[in-house]
Amino acid sequence: MSSSERPSRRGIFGVLLNAVAGVMLAVPILRYLFSPVARDRKPGYRAWVSLGSVEQFPAGQTRFATYRNPVVTPSDGDTASIACWVRNIDGKQFQIFAINCAHLGCPVRWFPQSNLFMCPCHGGAYYADGSRASGPPERGLFECRYKVDGGNLFIEAGDMPTPGAPGALASLSVRRPPCA
Repeated sequence: MSSSERPSRRGIFGVLLNAVAGVMLAVPILRYLFSPVARDRKPGYRAWVSLGSVEQFPAGQTRFATYRNPVVTPSDGDTASIACWVRNIDGKQFQIFAINCAHLGCPVRWFPQSNLFMCPCHGGAYYADGSRASGPPERGLFECRYKVDGGNLFIEAGDMPTPGAPGALASLSVRRPPCA
């Protein structure tokens, strides 16, 4: 094409169509790449949420608890309530586990008779300390950060409990990513 020739309408339309398609593909990819930055700036995303008084969790026992997701919308309804298992080890130390099995995320149940967490989906079992006992899960239950303040037990809520969550270590023996 010489410098005196003008591009055809078809050529301009093709370039514009390709540009629009490129932008449409780039936006979700860029949102994914920059989501940790946006998430960390969202107010209340990571928050300490009360599970209740320490007396609600007797020493040597594991109890079911729920807390409200700190980032909710009016349409979330009951889905904003998040379940977890709270184990009071000795009256001073706690372990808080995400309710989801580390295999495929099915909710685990605590069976005090056998001192095990059991997954109904594929037969996964976990010891009282959250470590893997048997079945298809390759690791223990996801453990959440907690603190005791003023006689109340708090859980750090915000991120999904996964091995890649911020604060999670590569070692499978340390399981303390924040929970969602």
